[in-house]
Amino acid sequence: MSREPLMRMRIRVEQDVFIVRQLGRAVAREVGFEAQDQTRLATALSEVGRLLVAAGRDADVTFTTTAGGVPTLHVELAHPVPGDSARLRPQLALVSRLVDTMEVGDEETGTVVRMSRRLPPSSPALNPDRMDEIRDRLAEHVPGTPFDELTVQNQQLMAALDEVRAQRDDLARLNVELEETNKGVMALYHQLSDELEETNRGVVALYAELDEKSVQLRTASEAKSRFLANVSHELRAPVTAIMGLGRLLADESSDRLTSEQSRQVELIRGSAKDLLSLVNDLLDLAKAEAGRIEPNWSDVDLKAVFGQLRGTLRPLAVQPDVDFIVEEPAVARLRSDEVLLAQVLRNLLTNAIKFTAAGSVRLGVARVGDNVEFTVADTGVGIAPELQERIFEEFYQVPGSQALNGKGTGLGLPYARRLVGILGGAMRVSSTPGEGSMFTVSLPVSP
Repeated sequence: MSREPLMRMRIRVEQDVFIVRQLGRAVAREVGFEAQDQTRLATALSEVGRLLVAAGRDADVTFTTTAGGVPTLHVELAHPVPGDSARLRPQLALVSRLVDTMEVGDEETGTVVRMSRRLPPSSPALNPDRMDEIRDRLAEHVPGTPFDELTVQNQQLMAALDEVRAQRDDLARLNVELEETNKGVMALYHQLSDELEETNRGVVALYAELDEKSVQLRTASEAKSRFLANVSHELRAPVTAIMGLGRLLADESSDRLTSEQSRQVELIRGSAKDLLSLVNDLLDLAKAEAGRIEPNWSDVDLKAVFGQLRGTLRPLAVQPDVDFIVEEPAVARLRSDEVLLAQVLRNLLTNAIKFTAAGSVRLGVARVGDNVEFTVADTGVGIAPELQERIFEEFYQVPGSQALNGKGTGLGLPYARRLVGILGGAMRVSSTPGEGSMFTVSLPVSP
């Protein structure tokens, strides 16, 4: 990248050092440097010139600019005696801080000192017309006397001292503000520390209360499970006896009953059957809650399980407008407990058949990532979104729903979800009122 020459002069005597200082300030002003940068460049230039004159060296000074890329002003001082760089380099260490770059080297023509400083972004572009204008103005520059230069330096020094004093005052003010801020921060820190300590004490007390409540809830849950198990055992014997007596009364070998008596006996037997179903559900739920159900892991043949469900539940689908569909399983085998898995699917299918008057009840299975997902979909009454979690609560039944055959106890779905959890999986439901429901059981391939 070419450099555009601006000005040249030669330093021979001490008077020339003042002149080159003035010329350097004028060149810096013309190309667009601010006042402080003008002073820095002029000071660096005069210091190099002073060292050369003090050593009895003449020096040629050349000012050039780089117009393309990053606009830069370059100054080169050269004198014809080689081998002087070793002496100049340590003496110019402080001067190098006044410019962007400084190089001191020995060449065939002698010792050369090169300095450069980038122009500020706000400076006008150095196009050819502007370069010609700068050369014309520099050619008309008339150097001042040493007294003039001394006056300028004194003015610059006083301005620098005023600036330093202003900066010192600002620094003192900032220190006072910082001290006040630190006092406020420390006060806030102590306040927050006290509040945090108080909060921590509250949290510790809350955790202690939660632990106590947890123990109470665990004790209540265990008591409930024991109560359900004991009551269920106590109820099963008399209910079984009632069913046996009802069978004896209705037996053809017994004394013949009137039609009214037969009807009453059938009512007794039906009520006893419903009560026995409730007792069995309570026992199963109590076992699941007490953790007394241990899975018997084995490789389950899903085709056989689906075939068994198809055969045992088809007689329950008595509605003529309902298609009971058990699809061929897309997954052949699964590591699980065959009895518990069949019980979960049987509960879901039985519920779907009870609440579907028309359409279909469908069972399917598919592999989804590392899980196997069983789906039981129906076109029944459906469940409102706000009730879709409540149906897994014990004894809860959707308001207004009416089973088409048989009566529900409200224990089937809670028990099924607990069994799914024991098998290491999860159960979810999606439903639209009036359109149907779909229950999904997701079990891991390798529990």
